[in-house]
Amino acid sequence: MKSIFSTEAHQEIMNRIEQLDANTKPQWGKMSVGQMAHHCQFPLHIILEKKDYNLKPNWLVNLLFKKSMYSDKPWRKNMPTVPRFKAREDKDFSEEKPKLINLLEELHAQKDRVDWQPHPAFGKLTKDQWGKMQYKHLDHHLQQFGV
Repeated sequence: MKSIFSTEAHQEIMNRIEQLDANTKPQWGKMSVGQMAHHCQFPLHIILEKKDYNLKPNWLVNLLFKKSMYSDKPWRKNMPTVPRFKAREDKDFSEEKPKLINLLEELHAQKDRVDWQPHPAFGKLTKDQWGKMQYKHLDHHLQQFGV
């Protein structure tokens, strides 16, 4: 599994985002490309310690889902989204794209950081787990939009 902390994986994700435009349609799911770009910012806010969204640890979620967040096994299409992370209103891709890119650049600038806060729902994660989880989430949604 790739890590968003790898320069190659970071550049790959950035190149794939650049392939999107406001007219890009999903291959599955209900989100528009603007909603997807907005949605992908939520986990980046968490790792960058900008917001925690009042997520609480849940032993059942940890038991059933935590390892899938950073394993090599792809996520299935149309997986349910945490309600707080749903982009309910339409979002303008031209506004959301630079926000997403800026967050990714900010995160990549911290690629050599060693200590990371615990995830508010999943608890302690290693840097490797954080990096894989961020890559996997972005990869999943970029595949959703065919890039």
